[in-house]
Amino acid sequence: MGCQMNKLDSELITSQLQQLGYHTTNDPEQAGVIIYNTCSVRQHAEDKVISKIGQLRRRRQQQPHLVLAVVGCMAQRLGQQLLDDYSQVDVVCGPGRLHLLGPLIQQAQQDRQQHLALNEKNSPDQMEQFDASRTAPDSKTPCRAFVRVMRGCNKFCSYCVVPYVRGPEQSRPLNHIFEESRRLVDNGVKEITLLGQTINSYKYPNGAATYGLADVLKKVHAIEGLRRLRFVTSYPTDFIDNIFQAMADLPKVCPYLHIPAQSGSDRVLKAMNRRYTAGEYLDLINRARELVPHITFAGDFIVGFPGETEQDFADTCFLLEKVRYKNCFIFKYSPRPRTRAEKTLPDDIPANIKRQRNLALLELQNNISLHDNQRFVGATVEILVEGPGKKPHLNLPRSSKDDKNNPDIIPRSTDTDNPAVQLTGRTPSDHIVVFNGPASLIGSVIPVKISKASALTLFAEFSPIKPPFP
Repeated sequence: MGCQMNKLDSELITSQLQQLGYHTTNDPEQAGVIIYNTCSVRQHAEDKVISKIGQLRRRRQQQPHLVLAVVGCMAQRLGQQLLDDYSQVDVVCGPGRLHLLGPLIQQAQQDRQQHLALNEKNSPDQMEQFDASRTAPDSKTPCRAFVRVMRGCNKFCSYCVVPYVRGPEQSRPLNHIFEESRRLVDNGVKEITLLGQTINSYKYPNGAATYGLADVLKKVHAIEGLRRLRFVTSYPTDFIDNIFQAMADLPKVCPYLHIPAQSGSDRVLKAMNRRYTAGEYLDLINRARELVPHITFAGDFIVGFPGETEQDFADTCFLLEKVRYKNCFIFKYSPRPRTRAEKTLPDDIPANIKRQRNLALLELQNNISLHDNQRFVGATVEILVEGPGKKPHLNLPRSSKDDKNNPDIIPRSTDTDNPAVQLTGRTPSDHIVVFNGPASLIGSVIPVKISKASALTLFAEFSPIKPPFP
């Protein structure tokens, strides 16, 4: 659950356990080990995990050898409390101690005792070994992979629990990032996404030199066989022009920036300890547009922050309209334990007002995305085909004349040797594209023609180019 950093950690956990002789199953009922990789950014994310843990109480009684592990940010935040409150939990492991998870699971299987491993002072060497432990990319998306560039966060936004559960910023050595990326590309990865909580803050001193994010982009970009390179998530300060220049000059670097604003109100931004104004944020967006052709943006916003007035919310709507994000992640404020906002700011916005503002901002973003996506209709775009589509009912093959008037139906492939299935891909600007084509296209970079656009998805037609003679 949670962010892309958790997805990466889950891939590393899987690799670690496979090297110890375990194998994965898609059927939880068949599993002898169940691991929940958790998030603490919002209360709802923690509530989901607590519910799932509760559902396993009876099964644990029936299957006493089942091992249940809770790892990640929620594990770090609650620690011993999880073991005290839920006897069915065997292992609790913080995100900075995941290199110990495999041995802890083995130990729990042997001694049937509860085990706790929480972040203290992270050992960079041990965590570096964990990051480098993958032997292959994720089997579900073998053409794409995440690579961690840095851990932790130093920003201490007043609402955010991340610095408390993931610790301070630690930038990984540049050569380690390069070698891990190179191994992944050698194993078939076409696209790498570099990860950091505040990735544009990356700094790695090496003798007289100090490397920044632009240096990482240049180094990884040089890997032969890599087709695309992305990075997330960026903080709206600590940006220097050489990052934008690298995005513009390096053809493999995608023109896409995930850069959370959180609010469009200067008063709220100050209460959030975000260290910039709405005007400074817009200046940064405009600078990026000036230097990086065709750049697109994704954002994060919190509505209902303590003290947020109708004017504050109107300022947020104004910012959304000015930037015209490709998409936004919009959340209702939820107090997080230990944060400054939880300690000093009353959660004084009623739940119904939070909900109204959340829905209104979602609708505004949906309208922007729907309008802006129409420009793709009729255009040919390049996509990396990632795998099967998640919602095949939205893009069915046309099977009869009666279907011609249905805008959600796309013609069936006539290639009998490679029957069409619903596939999904992504443009360099991070737009999701759904189309019908042979499964053999997965992992390929191909052109498709956009026939229809919704707020979240572009629908396309794929026409294989056949040679003019046998």
